[in-house]
Amino acid sequence: MIAAIEDSIAREGPLPLARAMAMAADHYYATREPFGPRGDFVTAPEVSQMFGELVGLWLADLWQRAGAPAPVALVELGPGRGTLMADALRAIERALPAFAAAIELHLVEKSPRLRLLQKTVLPPAAQWHDGIDSLPADRPLMLVANEFLDALPLSQFERTADGWALRRVAADGWDIAMPANLAFVPEALRDAPEGSVFERNFAAEALVAGIARRIAAQGGAGLFMDYGYSGPALGDTLQALKGGAFAKVIDTLGEADISAHVDFTAMARAASGAGAHVFGPQAQGLFLEALGLSQRARALKAVASLERAAEIEAARVRLASAGGMGRLFQALAIAAPGWPVPAGFPT
Repeated sequence: MIAAIEDSIAREGPLPLARAMAMAADHYYATREPFGPRGDFVTAPEVSQMFGELVGLWLADLWQRAGAPAPVALVELGPGRGTLMADALRAIERALPAFAAAIELHLVEKSPRLRLLQKTVLPPAAQWHDGIDSLPADRPLMLVANEFLDALPLSQFERTADGWALRRVAADGWDIAMPANLAFVPEALRDAPEGSVFERNFAAEALVAGIARRIAAQGGAGLFMDYGYSGPALGDTLQALKGGAFAKVIDTLGEADISAHVDFTAMARAASGAGAHVFGPQAQGLFLEALGLSQRARALKAVASLERAAEIEAARVRLASAGGMGRLFQALAIAAPGWPVPAGFPT
C-alpha cells in the first residue's frame, strides 16, 4: 500500500474502497509502464496487431454507413502505449483514406508518463485530455475503450449479520461501515447469505452515461471492450496483478494493477438511460470473428515464416477462444439515434 493511502487512513480512518482505488490508480499509472510481457498484464492490442486493425475497420465501416460525416472526433480512453490506436489508424488509412482525412484524434489519458509513450507512436496532431468533459462538442464522437472500465474505482457492499455494509480499506486490512444505503443493492439480492459481496462501479456507470449523452446529442458511436458479466450478480471480482501474477489487493494498492469485472448490464442501462442505442454485450470471440479475425490471420500467415505463422495462430486463439479471452471478454457498442447498427452485433 502506497504512503499516500496509508497517510489518508492515519488522518481520516478507513477509506471507502472506491477512494483508495482512485488514489492507487493515479499513482500506479503515473510511475510505471504496466503493459506487455515485461509489465504487470497484457491487453488484447499487445497480443496481436489484428485486434487494433479490426477495431479500425469497425470504425471505418460504421462511419461510411453513417453518411461519412466530417470532421469526426476519434477518441480513445486509456490508450496505454498507443498500440491499439496505431494499429487502427494504419488499417483505416489503407482501407478508407477519406475516413482518415476526416479524423481529429483525441486521447483521454491523465498519466504524463503514458502520454509520452503515446506521443512516440501516434500522430503529432493528436490532442490529449484528462477526462471526457473537454472533448469536442461540435462534431460526432467515435470512441473506443479497451480494458478501461475495469480499472475505474469500484464500490463493494458486504452482507453481514446486521445487514449490508460498505467495504472500506483500513491500515490492517478490510473494514466495513454500517449500514449501507440499500438503494445501491438490487432488491433481488438484498436477502443474500451472510458473507455475500455485491459490486457496483458508480464511476463507470457515470462515465458511460456521460459519453452516451454526448453521442446522442452530437452523433457517433462508442465501443467498450472488457472482461465482465451480465448482472446484477453477487461475487468479489476485485483482483491485483503484479508481474503477471495475482497479488493481495490491499498489500499492493498503488503498486499493482487493481481491477474488477465489468457489469455490462449496468453499463448498457446507463447508456440507454442517457439516450443512446445499445448493442450487445457480445462475447469478444464472436465479435472479432464476425469482423474477420480468422480471415486476417490467414492473410498474415500466408506471407509469414513458419515460426511467425505459429505466433499469429496462437494470438488468434488467445483473442477468440473460450479458453483465452474470447468468452470472458465482452464487447458493448452504443450509437446515436439514426446511426446504423454497428458491425459484429446481432441485429
